[in-house]
Amino acid sequence: MRTLVRDLPKNTDKTVTIQGWLHKKRLLGGLNFITVRDRSGVVQSLIEDKIEIEKLRGMQIGTVVEFAGKVVADERAPGGVELHDVKVAVVSPVTDEPPIEIDKPISHKPEHLETLFENRVLGLRNLQEQKIFKVRAALTQALREYLVENEFIEIDTPKLIAEATEGGAELFELEYFGQHAYLAQSPQFYKQIMVGVFERVFEINHAYRAEPSATTRHVSELTMLDIEMGFVKDHQEVLDTIGGTVKHTLTKVYESYADELKSLQAPELKLADDIPAFTIAEIHERYTKATKTDTTKEKDLIPDEERFICDYARKELGSDLVYATDFPLEAAKFYHKVDAVKGVTKWADLLFRGIEIATCPLRENAYEQMIKQMTDAGLDVDHPGFKYYLQAFKYGLPVHGGCGLGVDRLVQKTIGLNNVKEAILFPRDIHRLTP
Repeated sequence: MRTLVRDLPKNTDKTVTIQGWLHKKRLLGGLNFITVRDRSGVVQSLIEDKIEIEKLRGMQIGTVVEFAGKVVADERAPGGVELHDVKVAVVSPVTDEPPIEIDKPISHKPEHLETLFENRVLGLRNLQEQKIFKVRAALTQALREYLVENEFIEIDTPKLIAEATEGGAELFELEYFGQHAYLAQSPQFYKQIMVGVFERVFEINHAYRAEPSATTRHVSELTMLDIEMGFVKDHQEVLDTIGGTVKHTLTKVYESYADELKSLQAPELKLADDIPAFTIAEIHERYTKATKTDTTKEKDLIPDEERFICDYARKELGSDLVYATDFPLEAAKFYHKVDAVKGVTKWADLLFRGIEIATCPLRENAYEQMIKQMTDAGLDVDHPGFKYYLQAFKYGLPVHGGCGLGVDRLVQKTIGLNNVKEAILFPRDIHRLTP
């Protein structure tokens, strides 16, 4: 019966069988130290028998092996135990030398990213690289747990759609049995429709943006957390819920994965009781005064302003999270609720460590007003792609709001990675469609 590496300390002085990958070889004369990796960790094996070590001659890192041996306590060994008196069985041999050494640190310097992604299949076997995606899985799980505990229903919506969700040129268009179709930029239409069913819904899924950009912030295929909640009192209730979700998630992961985050040199987590908020106009004014670069005419924050206000919030207010609120009317999407009196859109961005991770608007819910706003935006309200979306409004939607949160960026900034692509298993951008 197979024993996992993590369970070896409980089996001291017993003979066990482990299965895994050949991770590292150190041949020191008559003492041969062979490290084996399985899903739970690594263990060092001492092989002195020439017949057994001969079975590994020519075998490269990645060879699948089965070792049977006695578990011996040794404080110097990884995990505090070793295997002795080992009997070796090669299950799946690897004889070609790997293009990278997975038992050594893998560089994430910008000039080495192409090599990193070109060798991703093997690089992910590196224990340090694995920590990134264990943290990612934990973040996703914590997001899901918090929302389910707060009565959100998880949904799964189509990624092939008949009309652009957000408009613009950032669309992947494809031929669909004689029709034009698009890859969804977000589940925007569907999650609003589902407010009329469950009131509170969320989805963690892929979205697609045909952005001709090669920055550290953008990818073509991204993972989004989308939230929508109905019967909200006001925009602040939406922001409180989104902020509560992210704060819970970060707190839990920093507690549960403290060792991994420390090993990855993640920044110290700073969270305030209340997430500080500044209007877009206030941020423009502060930034213009501090840098002498006038951004007061901008309808959105420029990237340097996001970094600027996040640095201020962390240093002066003890918060890694900050809201940018009250976008100008000209920034509004057709589905946003606006405050014509104040001249602002009821939309906020949640910023985290220098970058926007979530857009968090209050939606327009009145059918006639939606028709007007779509028409004003130049959209054809009679297009079949809008037919079912507008049905939801025609037959009753409450006041609602939500967010689209970039999971990739959340992972990137939690760990402190320099490029969002480093937080994605197999990233897609304007240059890469493989592996």
